[in-house]
Amino acid sequence: MLESVEEWELQPDEAELAGFWLDLGSRVEKDSGWERIDWLVGKRLEKLAEASPGPAILYRDPKDGRLWEKTHPAAHMQDGGPPRLSVISPEAAAKRYGVNPGR
Repeated sequence: MLESVEEWELQPDEAELAGFWLDLGSRVEKDSGWERIDWLVGKRLEKLAEASPGPAILYRDPKDGRLWEKTHPAAHMQDGGPPRLSVISPEAAAKRYGVNPGR
């Protein structure tokens, strides 16, 4: 659960966030990493492009201009599996998404 907004903001030293399933015995739930990724892409990051084909999405952090790519490494799982949010270089973003993500 969100303690404070400051705790969930992206930090300059972060380059990758990952979500995981929590096995609670009778059910599974998203962990706080997954919830944080959902919050970031829903409230903070600017969506720039979607990869085709594939469930990858390119975002920009408006605070520092860094580019972030949301992927689902285990896309074969239910609901696409846990997400990963990783910093991506402008060159890699241009090649993968066909966009010029300059500020």
